[in-house]
Amino acid sequence: MEINKIYCENCLDTMARMHDCFVDLTVTSPPYDNLRTYNGYSFDFEAVAKELYRVTKQGGAVVWVVGDATINGSETGTSFKQALFFKEIGFNLHDTMIWRKTTPVPQFKSRRYTSAFEYMFIFSKGKPNICNYIKTKCKTAGNKKNRNNRGAFSVNSADKPREEITTTKDVKILDNVWEYSVGGNRDLGHPAIFPERLANDHIISWCNEGDLVYDPFMGSGTTAKMAMLNNRNYIGSEISKEYCDIAEKRIKELKDAKD
Repeated sequence: MEINKIYCENCLDTMARMHDCFVDLTVTSPPYDNLRTYNGYSFDFEAVAKELYRVTKQGGAVVWVVGDATINGSETGTSFKQALFFKEIGFNLHDTMIWRKTTPVPQFKSRRYTSAFEYMFIFSKGKPNICNYIKTKCKTAGNKKNRNNRGAFSVNSADKPREEITTTKDVKILDNVWEYSVGGNRDLGHPAIFPERLANDHIISWCNEGDLVYDPFMGSGTTAKMAMLNNRNYIGSEISKEYCDIAEKRIKELKDAKD
């Protein structure tokens, strides 16, 4: 099938044309509960999950960004149910990451604290082939400190613990709570625009240049855009013609800028 293309159709139809072990990485945020209606379209979660397992390469990964609605006074737990189903069909739950929203919508009439995060489940088909850790500068880089190693003693005294001087490294691997602002350019006309940096960071973390990235719920095209910017190939599925047009416009603008 043709790559570097967004298919305006149900993702099950797109994946049906993929052979087994076709995709290196999936990065997506599906419609969930009643938080995201996406022009009234819904999806068969279990069928989509099973197809994702089939088309994912051994060692490939699926990044599944999802949250929960509150209905009749209780959070639905949809995110946990979906994670457990992914495990049931063969995926490993490689990491449970958090997207902390730096600009959450305040809740004034609720008896709950303001909801400020979504889950980013990383499912792998076997052991992940790729893990390009993103690193950040240590705040205390270069600082020296004494550390008593109480499990070891100096050669001159059996009573005095040996002291070690350690130096804080310049960089460290990021933890699994990533911070991004909510949405983006809402003028695009999509109700839940994927943060570009979120898609970018997962793409560079879990696949290499030249690999194939898939988004079964492409929406406004952010996954495709960030795949292109990072020299990855992409395939997208989007059932809404309105959102497909938005995505195609963004891709065309990026291509024109690169030419």
